[in-house]
Order: sequence, then C-alpha cells, then structure tokens
Amino acid sequence: MDEFIHKMFEIITIEDIKETLTHEDLPSVVSKIKDYFEQQDRVELNIAVTGESGSGKSTFINAFRGMGDEEEGSAETDVVETTTFPTSYPHPKYPNVKIWDLPGIGTPNFKADQYLKQVEFECYDFFIIIASDRFRECHANLAAEIVKMNKKFYFIRSKIDSNISAEKRKKKKIFNEQKTLDRIRKDCIEGLEKIGVDSPVVFLISCFDLALYDFNRLEMTMEMELRQHKKHVLMLALPNITLEINERKKKALHKDIWKLALLSAGVAAVPIPIANAAVSIIVDVMILVVELKRYCNAFSVDPASLQRLSDRSGKSVDELKAVMKSPLYAEINQDLVVKLLFGSTVGVLEAGAEHWLGLIPVLGSLAAGPLSFVTVY
Repeated sequence: MDEFIHKMFEIITIEDIKETLTHEDLPSVVSKIKDYFEQQDRVELNIAVTGESGSGKSTFINAFRGMGDEEEGSAETDVVETTTFPTSYPHPKYPNVKIWDLPGIGTPNFKADQYLKQVEFECYDFFIIIASDRFRECHANLAAEIVKMNKKFYFIRSKIDSNISAEKRKKKKIFNEQKTLDRIRKDCIEGLEKIGVDSPVVFLISCFDLALYDFNRLEMTMEMELRQHKKHVLMLALPNITLEINERKKKALHKDIWKLALLSAGVAAVPIPIANAAVSIIVDVMILVVELKRYCNAFSVDPASLQRLSDRSGKSVDELKAVMKSPLYAEINQDLVVKLLFGSTVGVLEAGAEHWLGLIPVLGSLAAGPLSFVTVY
C-alpha cells in the first residue's frame, strides 16, 4: 500500500494530467485526482524518538505535536525513565502522524541490535536519537544498527537553552551565543567521530522552544529525505513556530489547488440538464469548505489551536481573532462560502478562465467546466 501511494503522488502532476486529457476523457482524470486525495488522507508517518533517561524525549514529542507537557494526551515527562515499551502519540490534528516514545537506551545491558528488534524497528519511517549532554557509545551503536537496516536517523542535542543560559551567567560580558553554539556542535560531532560515527550531523534543539536554534534545519532535512507522499503529511503536521515553516506549508498546499479546481470542473462538465449548474455550485461549496478547514488546521487558526495559543500567551481568543484579516476567521461554513462565491466578479472569472484553461487542453472546449475551474482556483 505504501508503494502504491508513493506512485500515486509521483504521477499526479499537471504535465501528466495534460497528457491524460489528450488521450482520455475528463471523468478518467477526475477519478485519478479523487484517488489522489483519498490516498493522501491515508498516508501514515511513524517517527521513533529514543535516547537516554532525562534527555527530553517526551518534551520533544509534545512540542512536535504542538502540545504542552501538562495537556491531556501529552507524553508523560519525568526525571526518570517512564517508558518501558514503545508508546504511540498521534498528532492531535493528523492522527495518521504518530510520534513513538521508545524505551531509554542508556542501561548497562543495552544492545543496539536486540533493542531495535524489541521495538519493531520496521514500523518507523525514521529515528530521532536525543542526548542532553555528550553522545555516548550507546548512541553510536544504535545509529550503526539503524543504518544496517536501511533506515534514517537524526542526532539531536537537547537542552541547548539551558547550556546557553549557564554559559551566559559564567562569561557575562564576553559571552557570544553563536560561538557557544558552534562549540557545542563541534564538541558533539567530534565526540561522535571518536566513537565510530562517520560524518555525523548534529541538530541543536531546545525542546521548550523549537523556534530556536536548529529545529528549522532539522525539519528541512527530514522533509528532503522522505519520500514524496510522506513529505506532504510531515509538512502539514509540523508545529507553526517559524515563518519559514508557514511559507513551506503555503507552497505545499498551493500545489494542490489546481487539482481541486479540476475536480470542480469535472463535475460541472457532466451533462445533467437543468440541474447541472446547481449540482456544480453545491460541489464547489463542498470542496471549498473542506479545503479551507484544512488550511485552518495546517496553519493552527482553527478554534482548538487558537484556544491553546490563548492559554499560552495570556491573550483572549477575541484578541487573537482581532488581528486576523480573512473574512473566514470567525467560522468556515457553507453560507459564508456561498456569499464569497457569489461576490466574485464574473468578468474577472472569465478572464481568468481564458488564462488558466490554456494550461489544460481539452478542458477549454467544455461548456460548463471553465467557470467552475477558475472560481474554485
């Protein structure tokens, strides 16, 4: 199934759709795009997080899921190891994205190969190995075994904020944050090289504030190395902590707009006398309501996320909504979307249709499809 989904994501490009439209009919293309979106919603991403007791695994898991340590459903945090077997923590908005808290690896009897078998290594897309101080032999052994099994792993050095604060107190006037970060990173890399890791890459992280330090670089690396259909679900699930992440989410979601518009055009082009226009409008509204709600989830402006932000920031939900410019900030529903649709200028739509439909042969010759395509786009 995973291989099938991967192939589906590879073939649904605008060039392939053009080619299909040249040789097949529109319903065939619409069917392919529907399959694409259905499969997209079924993609699973399993991320394994491991490290020694007290390294900050659980706090990292909670932060990655956009949750605080004290929230209901968060991973349990403690100064001693609380995880004795792999525990799954689904993302609150994207339950197909699961972050797994694995048992600690710092025990005297730890054996990397046996550990991976015990935690069923084949279930995970990649591993995150966390250390709060120096990386030790157990980290290197685990990484070596993961490589043998053709999986990806990432070294994270956590609690960097604590290190920076301590260094700042110690050096005061001569403190330089960037030099301190460079020294910590160099020390981690040299330590890993001494215990047998070739060309290690280390990401410096504060689990209490992922926006600091290397989280953005870590996310970009994970995204780059994942297969195409997994990249999309990772991108949607990422916490909205930097402008860069929001911009990449925007770009990823924008790529699907023309596919949704083509779905709308396909329905509009179905020859159903009299009722065709009404059916087309109903479908357009349904598509837009679902997709706009998807955007709200992706950018954390849905009601639950705004309430969570309100609790953390001390600002009321009304204060947060007051700075939102979209007419959809209050609630996304069919009535509001219908008003927006009928508020569109027909002349603008017709001019847009001429441009966009030039990209897609055959569709331009259909009588009912163009307006629906451009309206939804």
